[in-house]
Amino acid sequence: MDPALPPPGRQSDRRTPVVVIAGSSGPAAAGVDRLAAALREAPGTATIRHNLSGLREGIVHRTVRIGEQVTSTVLELAHGCVSCTLRIDLLPLLCVLAARDSVNRIVLELDPAFEAESVSQAIDNIVVTGVVGRVDGPAGRDVRVEAVLTCVDAPSWLADATSADTLAERGSATADDDRTVAQVAVGQVDFADAVVALGNTGDAIDQARLGAILSRLVPGAPVAWVDDIDLFAAADVEELLARIPADSRRGRIFDAHAPLLRGQPPLGAEYGVALIEFAASRPFHPARLHEALDVLFDGVVTARGRMWLATQPNEVVWLESAGGGLRVGGAGPWLAAMSSSELAQADPTRRAMAALRWDEQFGDRDISLVILAHDADPAEIRRALHWALVEDDELRLVERAPERVAQWEDPFGEWHADPCEPTGLPIDGQAKSPRGEAK
Repeated sequence: MDPALPPPGRQSDRRTPVVVIAGSSGPAAAGVDRLAAALREAPGTATIRHNLSGLREGIVHRTVRIGEQVTSTVLELAHGCVSCTLRIDLLPLLCVLAARDSVNRIVLELDPAFEAESVSQAIDNIVVTGVVGRVDGPAGRDVRVEAVLTCVDAPSWLADATSADTLAERGSATADDDRTVAQVAVGQVDFADAVVALGNTGDAIDQARLGAILSRLVPGAPVAWVDDIDLFAAADVEELLARIPADSRRGRIFDAHAPLLRGQPPLGAEYGVALIEFAASRPFHPARLHEALDVLFDGVVTARGRMWLATQPNEVVWLESAGGGLRVGGAGPWLAAMSSSELAQADPTRRAMAALRWDEQFGDRDISLVILAHDADPAEIRRALHWALVEDDELRLVERAPERVAQWEDPFGEWHADPCEPTGLPIDGQAKSPRGEAK
C-alpha cells in the first residue's frame, strides 16, 4: 500500500497520518528503532524520538529525522515528567510538522516510558497553544493516529506481563512513577493495531501460548513473527500496516462503558489460555471482594471491567489489572443514579445498551468483568468472585436499608487522583498489591 494513501474510509481526512511505534526496553526497543528506520525510507516521512533516560536530571533528548536531515535537541523540563514532555514539546512539534507540505507522514518512536494510549489521548484532548500561525486547539485537528505498532520480545514478554515489579524497580522510571512493568507490557499490546513479535521463544508450546494470548488480547491485529529484526525490510513493515483491519482501533480511546470484548476473540481455551467472562446482577460485598481479588494475581495476564459495590450504589467502579498489580477507581455514576439532565447528556449507545437489561429495582447496575488467564483455573476464579457477591439476606438490605449497607467495611471507599501520572488507565484509583494491601 502506498504510505501516502490512507486506508479505505479515511480518504477524505486531510490530517497528517501518524504511525506510533511502541516497545519496552531491550530487544523490543531495538525493534522500535528498526521499524522507524524502515518507515523513514518512504519519501516525506518524518520520525520523532524522545529519549527520556535523562528525565531524573530534567533533560530530554529529542531527535527528528526527515530524509537525510537529522536535528537533535536537548530539552530542559522543570517538572521532569512524561506528561510534561508530551504537553510542552511533542504536541506542538506534531502541529509544526503537519503544517509542512514536505511531510506526508509522521512516525513516533516511543521511548519505553511513553505509552501509546497516553500519547493518543493527549493528541485528541490537550490544547496546544503558542504555535505561530495556528489557532490554539488539540493536535488532533492537524494529525490523526493511522496505526499503533507494538514490538514485543517474544521470549520475555509473558514474564514481564505477569510481573509485579514496578518500572522504577527495573530502573526504567523515576521513583515517583508507580506504573508496573506488567501494566506497560500489557497496555502496549492491548492498544496495538499490529504486533511485531521479536525472537524465538525456544519452545513451540511457549510460542503457541503467546500467540493464543495475543489473539485474545488484540483480536484481529496482525502479528509478524520475526527472528531477526534486521531482516525486516521496509516492504515488510508496509505490508504489515496494509493488513491492519479498516475498523481497527487506530488511537481511539474507549471509556469504561465500551464493550469489554472488542473484535471477535477466540472464546475457547488453547494451551491453558482462556478468556473468562463474569457477569452478575447483584453487587459485590466490598470486604469479601477485596479478599477475593487475590485470585487475579496468579496465572492471569489481565482483567478489566465494571463493578457494582453494595456500599457505593451510585458509582460505577472500574477494575483493571496487569500481572501482579491491580487498580480500581470510580468511573462516574450509573445511569440509574443520574438526574434527568445528566441522563439526557449520557452517551446514546450506553443508554440503548442499558435499556436492554434495565432492572425495575436497580436500573443499569450490574457487574461485568473479562479476565485473560494463561495458567489459572477458570472455575476457581468464578468461585472466588461468586463468593464475593452479596447473599440473599444482604441483597434485601441493599434494597431496603441502604443506610445500613453504607456502614459495611469498604476497602475501596476512597479514590485518589494523581494529577500528573500517565497511567493510561481510564480512571484514577487505588492500587492493590499482590499481597492485597491498598497503596
